Amino acid sequence: MTGPRRFRTDQLAGQSLLAPVEPAQPDATGPRTGRDTLLDAGGCLLAAALGALFLSPTLKDSAGLLSTPQLIVDLACGTLACLALWWRRRWPLGVALACAVLGAASISATPAGLLALFSLAVHRNARQALIVAALWIPALFVFAIYSPTTDALSVVLLVTPLAFAATAWGMFIRARRQLLLTLRERALRAEDAQRLHADRIRLAERTRIAREMHDVLGHRISLMALHAGAMAFRPDLPPDVRETAELLRSTARQALEELRAVIGVLRDEPGHEAAPAAPQPTLSDIPRLVEETRRAGTKIDFEMRVDRPEAAPSALGRDAYRVVQEALTNIRKHARGTSGGVRVTGAADRGLHVNVRNRLPIHALAGPALPGSGAGLLGLQERVTLAGGTLVHGPDGSGDFVVDAELPW
Repeated sequence: MTGPRRFRTDQLAGQSLLAPVEPAQPDATGPRTGRDTLLDAGGCLLAAALGALFLSPTLKDSAGLLSTPQLIVDLACGTLACLALWWRRRWPLGVALACAVLGAASISATPAGLLALFSLAVHRNARQALIVAALWIPALFVFAIYSPTTDALSVVLLVTPLAFAATAWGMFIRARRQLLLTLRERALRAEDAQRLHADRIRLAERTRIAREMHDVLGHRISLMALHAGAMAFRPDLPPDVRETAELLRSTARQALEELRAVIGVLRDEPGHEAAPAAPQPTLSDIPRLVEETRRAGTKIDFEMRVDRPEAAPSALGRDAYRVVQEALTNIRKHARGTSGGVRVTGAADRGLHVNVRNRLPIHALAGPALPGSGAGLLGLQERVTLAGGTLVHGPDGSGDFVVDAELPW
């Protein structure tokens, strides 16, 4: 007999998670596996061996010796019953009925009939199995009338308990398999429900974060852009102040655009069209990034010697840009008033080397420090490691703070 793997579970995909779970039914018409073939062949051989064992006392008993035609009929019916077991999975009811009929004229067909009855109880409902088991009683009376080897009472009292025992055992196996598969189905549905619940919670949290970012950050950045724009157009301010105000305004507008892209990603829901992704920085954008930092008042020496930077892979250019961006952000946060340097060199098949250094501040910074999570360099470490490169950061012996990255190309 096969295990729970022969039950069908693919119908769960289209069912509601809240629908009641009905007991699963065995699938006896599935493709025959190698294990099934061995079991079926073993069942046929076992039935043949037990049939010979049932028939041997009759052959040895000279008082009840069967006639030659009766012996031939007995052996033929027993052989047919054993061969019929090969199809007991596909047609369990037909095979069980055929074995019951053949058993009415054959002692050797009795073991095959019991195995067929057991298989019927496993693969079909209890009503069919009990009906076929009950049909064994008249078949046994017919055998008692036909065969001179036994009387009706003896054969009924001996074989009927065996038939109902085989039926009960098959019904137990079927009920156990149904229970196991039902538990499996419930576990699968519970996992699906848990996954759906987690997705809903995740979507709600992402929506909440997006709303907070839009309401708080968007409002603050918009005000900053508004005030900086007003300062940039005031004629009574010095030109350098107006230039700084214009830089603030353009930076705030760029921050708003990037914020909208992030909010679009957070609010992306299944089944809805994804928000267009913001343009990702490339290796060629590093000079513009350094120039923006210079315009903000930080003195940066810049050197970039890269063969064909436009041909660099997008992932490589994005990683190098983020390394420079984080290093320059740390200079503005923690080393204001000091000078720094950015050096980017490399070529295809030789890798890319990014080095950013700045002088460590001697005195404490005036005014409140800019907020920071302290996880920027850790994030860079993870990014560079995932790209297959190495990142080293920290003070060196000359009094500089260095961020040095080697990226494969």
